[in-house]
Amino acid sequence: MSEVSESVRAFANFRVLNGEADAAERDHLIRNLAQLFSYVSDRCDDEQVAQYDEVLCQLADIVEVEARTHVAKMLAPLERAPGSVVLKLANDEIEVAAPLLEFSQVLSDDDLIDIVENRSEAHRIAIAGRKDLAGRVGEAIATFGAEPSILRLLGNARAEITYTAVDQVAQRALENESFAQLLRGRKDIDWAEVRAEISTMGMAALEGLGIFARTENPGTSSRVQAVVYNRMKNQAGFSSQEWKLAWNQVKALADRRRFDLKALHRFTRFGYGHHTAAGLTMLLEVRPEIVVKWLAMQDYVAFTVAARAIGLDAALFEAVVAVLPWRDMPSRDDIVNVRKRYEALSEDEASGIFDLWRSHSFRRRQEEAVA
Repeated sequence: MSEVSESVRAFANFRVLNGEADAAERDHLIRNLAQLFSYVSDRCDDEQVAQYDEVLCQLADIVEVEARTHVAKMLAPLERAPGSVVLKLANDEIEVAAPLLEFSQVLSDDDLIDIVENRSEAHRIAIAGRKDLAGRVGEAIATFGAEPSILRLLGNARAEITYTAVDQVAQRALENESFAQLLRGRKDIDWAEVRAEISTMGMAALEGLGIFARTENPGTSSRVQAVVYNRMKNQAGFSSQEWKLAWNQVKALADRRRFDLKALHRFTRFGYGHHTAAGLTMLLEVRPEIVVKWLAMQDYVAFTVAARAIGLDAALFEAVVAVLPWRDMPSRDDIVNVRKRYEALSEDEASGIFDLWRSHSFRRRQEEAVA
């Protein structure tokens, strides 16, 4: 019998969930179920993922740490994994949580920040080593972390170090030479911009560390504004890698029934453009490639009609337009004009147009399938 067939047989043995099996049988089931999911994760629909999620969560409550560790290692590298069990194991003992905290792309920044704030220093150390660690998460580590996690954060060349994190770490670096050395060694920090961004105490700390001279540059503020705008402009544009990451994280939120308009508000608030696009795709119930096409074509009209049809309020719609990963970054005038058109369009009119488009799109897909 193949390993896959054995896993399928174990998957059907749910009497374990009723407490009718010993520890060894429970261990065997959760390991095989995780193995089976790893084989089929890229082919599961949302309902199937939800079924795996429910059973794995129940089993995680009744198996030993060794089995939970095995499952965490199996789920950590998967692009699509059941959201609830991933979050459950990421909050487990560090032996279990470590591979997920360091490698799982299913965990959102909000998930990681919550763990930084509420779990152990060992959990923070694991998170600090993540590839492409987001600036918000780094700020949480700089705020709540002890020396080991902050050292790992500063030594992680793929972690984004924001000015808020620099501000927090600089004040502690006055009494920690290791912090100071790693700060000085960061090649990705524009110290000229930092001057206009951090607090008076942070500035004093950086002067004390010798990173800044005790002088002021009256032209710094306007120059920084130009640099920040250019940096935002350079970040505009769709990235297939970021889209895949955002799509899977939004799916994981939906697995846990935590994706809603509040989540969309958070995405816009923190400038998560690809997450905003993925969330809007789910709310609209359209195929992802449709939204990607609208972004590539800079199709403000399509987004206006679709968002109005599902009843987004005007303020949220404006925030969505401002952060979406368009081909070109919209100007302030573009955003104002799009909102005006949005407010002029009634929800009934938008729904009629959107329903007509849906029916036409469906007929075209049917014709293409027949052809």
